Amino acid sequence: MSYFPEPAYTHGTTGRTAVLLVNLGTPEAPTAGAVRRYLRQFLSDPRVVEIPRLVWWPILYGLVLTLRPRRSAAKYATIWTPQGSPLKLYSEQQALLLRGYLGDRGLDVDVRLAMRYGEPSIASVLADLRGAQAERILVVPLYPQYSGSTTASVFDAVGAVLARTRNVPELRTIRHFHDDPGYIEVLKNSVLAHWGKHGRAPDEGGKLVMSFHGVPRRALELGDPYHCECQKTARLLAEALGLAKDEYLVTFQSRFGRAEWLQPYTAQTLAALARQGTARVDVICPGFVADCLETLEEIALEGKQTFLSAGGKRFHYIACPNDRPDFIRALTDLAARHLQGWPVARADRARREALAEESRAHARLLGAER
Repeated sequence: MSYFPEPAYTHGTTGRTAVLLVNLGTPEAPTAGAVRRYLRQFLSDPRVVEIPRLVWWPILYGLVLTLRPRRSAAKYATIWTPQGSPLKLYSEQQALLLRGYLGDRGLDVDVRLAMRYGEPSIASVLADLRGAQAERILVVPLYPQYSGSTTASVFDAVGAVLARTRNVPELRTIRHFHDDPGYIEVLKNSVLAHWGKHGRAPDEGGKLVMSFHGVPRRALELGDPYHCECQKTARLLAEALGLAKDEYLVTFQSRFGRAEWLQPYTAQTLAALARQGTARVDVICPGFVADCLETLEEIALEGKQTFLSAGGKRFHYIACPNDRPDFIRALTDLAARHLQGWPVARADRARREALAEESRAHARLLGAER
């Protein structure tokens, strides 16, 4: 096996500590070609599609990558910004702000963003961290609930790079934060802020729908804890909001293929609620920390159309945490806890202020461009 080239090692140099945030990824553009490249990588991951390759490959290359990219590109076009993918922009802001918030606490830590599929790739970012003398890396998949098809796939990709690395860094990983008190507080704040502007849905006979990304039901039967962690997030959020059981629903979206996925399905539930006379629904997606195709197009646009077409009157989508200060604080708390015990460069007051201002300036620039 050949190994990646290593940067020149200087004796006596103190290695850096880094945080690697990883999100799912996005096409580079809302075009059929870019979407095809993205889907080829995404749907070739055996963690994502657990079908024998001899069976799946003809379907993937003969049907999916022939028919789906053009349709998906049209959907991406409805949410695309002049600066690119919302998912990438929000994820970049999260990384920049996290570096500044950690700096505010006196922790001089490198914070980088990678995407599991697409760019910047995990391999390229880990190469950058090798060049920056990072000897300790905390990997933070930006998936609140653990699943083999998401979180474990990130760990696979990191492991594949380290398998070809001669000077392997010390590694820690965050498995999930589905029940983290800080994250639940962020979700509660999102709902309360929304209700403060638009009125409280249950008071109007409406429902709060908590829509999570779906996975095949077979994954649950084979021992994947994702379904249970989604239910726990929903229960904790409902308790934080003081909701009765009949005031909220847990659903699953983004079904792909013909197999049974986790139920109830979000689209079918929205239509059924409207037909049953529910005039208003508010939808939040607690499995996503940054708005993306699945929230902005599938829920905010398609979900709204489904509900209103079936007779509903008022549909509200509650945005993901994105770059909100309370979420960055919760993410900072999470990272800081997992960094404990590692030698981390301490930032003096001047350095703390410089890190914080640099991060805020970059984040403001991204926000202004968006």
